[in-house]
Amino acid sequence: QVQFVESGGGLVQPGGSLRLSCVASTSIFSIYAMGWYRQAPGKQRELVARLDIDGTKKYADSVKGRFTISRDDNAENTVYLRMNSLKPEDTAVYYCNAVLVNSDEFWGQGTQVTVSS
Repeated sequence: QVQFVESGGGLVQPGGSLRLSCVASTSIFSIYAMGWYRQAPGKQRELVARLDIDGTKKYADSVKGRFTISRDDNAENTVYLRMNSLKPEDTAVYYCNAVLVNSDEFWGQGTQVTVSS
């Protein structure tokens, strides 16, 4: 079982920035990929950004150029999501996700991001 500590959500005005953090309670050697998904009210959960162990990054089209996923150089079981130029449509619960090398998948409890003036 993998647990996560997620932080960084909150209320921000349109055009503002936030940084989400996620620390996984497992060795980096068991992780294949970590990433962030989001779910807005009445919508399906969707991939926001993902970072594979080989450094490959994948982003949703709607966040390309605005969001950046990265890994902590000193704690590779920690990923960050830097969100710039936030829009009201980015409002959602953001979930940290990890896929292990054995294909097991785990989810964080989520952190609320609200973009509103």
